[in-house]
Amino acid sequence: MSAVTKAPAAGFEVLRTTLDDPSVWHGRDMMARRDWVLTVTPEDVAEIDAALRHARASGRTLFDQRREDFPLGGLGEKLVGLRDVLEGGRGFALLRGLPVDRLDETTARTLFWGIGNHLGMPESQDRAGNRMHDVRDTGKAFAASDTLRDYQTDAAITFHNDGADIFMLFCLQAGRQGGESLLVSAVAVFNEIVRRRPDLAALLQAPCWHMDTRGQRRDGARTQVMPIYTWWNGQLTTNYKNSLMHAAQRFPDVPPFSPAQLETLDLLGEICADADFCLRFEMQPGDIQIANNYATFHGRTKYEDFPEPEKRRHMLRMWLSLPNGRKLPHNFEGTREFGATYARRMRNASPEA
Repeated sequence: MSAVTKAPAAGFEVLRTTLDDPSVWHGRDMMARRDWVLTVTPEDVAEIDAALRHARASGRTLFDQRREDFPLGGLGEKLVGLRDVLEGGRGFALLRGLPVDRLDETTARTLFWGIGNHLGMPESQDRAGNRMHDVRDTGKAFAASDTLRDYQTDAAITFHNDGADIFMLFCLQAGRQGGESLLVSAVAVFNEIVRRRPDLAALLQAPCWHMDTRGQRRDGARTQVMPIYTWWNGQLTTNYKNSLMHAAQRFPDVPPFSPAQLETLDLLGEICADADFCLRFEMQPGDIQIANNYATFHGRTKYEDFPEPEKRRHMLRMWLSLPNGRKLPHNFEGTREFGATYARRMRNASPEA
C-alpha cells in the first residue's frame, strides 16, 4: 500500500505512515535534558539595557518600533539562530532569565516587542488587529461568553496551537500555584496514532473539523472547517483547537460529532497528555516560551491566583511569522490565525522587510 493516498474532497494526500523528522521528540526525554533552555547571560542583560535606552530615545510608540530600534548584538545572533530550531528543528525553546524583576510593565512590553522583532514579524491575534495580548484571568468562564477565549480564564487549557508560525509567551507574574505549561510534539503524536489507529490518522486529515472562531473573523464567520493535520509539500502541518471544536457544536448548522470523530479526539487528547509525550514545566518570571504552531501543541493546567492584584498571574503573548517559515497549504488561506502569514508567503515578503 502506498504511504499516501488522494483525498479528493480536500485536494490533499492522506499520510498513512510515520514520519522521521527533527520535530519528533518525546516529553520524557526532554525532561531529562536542558538544551531547549536558553539562559540569558550578564552580557545579554547589558545588551538589553542598552537596547531599552535606544528604544526610548527613538521616540517611536511601541508598535511602531522596528528591529533597528532595539539593537541587540550577541543576544540578537542567538535569537536569529533560534529560527532554525523553531522551523526545521525540534520546534520550541525556552528563553530564561530576562530581568523582569526590575522592569515596570511598560518597559517589559518594550523588551518583549523588541525580542519578537529579532525573531520575525508580529501578526494580529484578533479581529481588532492587536499584536500583543495580555494572558490573565478576567474572572469569567469560557462558556459565559461567545467571544471569551481560554487564555482569559484561570481554567486548564486543553492542547491546541495558536496562530502564525510561532507563538511567544512572556511570563511577568507566575501566580500563586498551578498553571504548569504543557508542550508536545504534534508529529510524535501523529506517529503514535498511525501506529495504533491508522483509520483515525486518516480522519484527522479530513476536512470535517469545525472550530468556533469566537467572533474573531473579520468576515463574521462563526466557524472554520479544516483538517487537524494536513500533509503537503513534504511536511505535516497542524491546526488543532480542542475546546473550540467542542464549542462549535452549539451552532445548529454544525454537524454533531460522529462516533469516529469523538474517538479520534479522545485518542488525540490521551496521547498528548501521556507522560511519555508531554513536556511539563513551570514558567518563571522572566521566561519566554517560544514554539512552532505547526509542529507542536501546547496547553496549561488550571491555576490559582494571589488575591492581591499586583501579584496575579500575568503573561504577554505574541504571534510571529518567521523569515524561514514553511510554505503553507492552501487551506490555511483566509483562516483567522494563519491568513496573514499565508498571504506574506504568497507575496514572498520577508518579515524583515
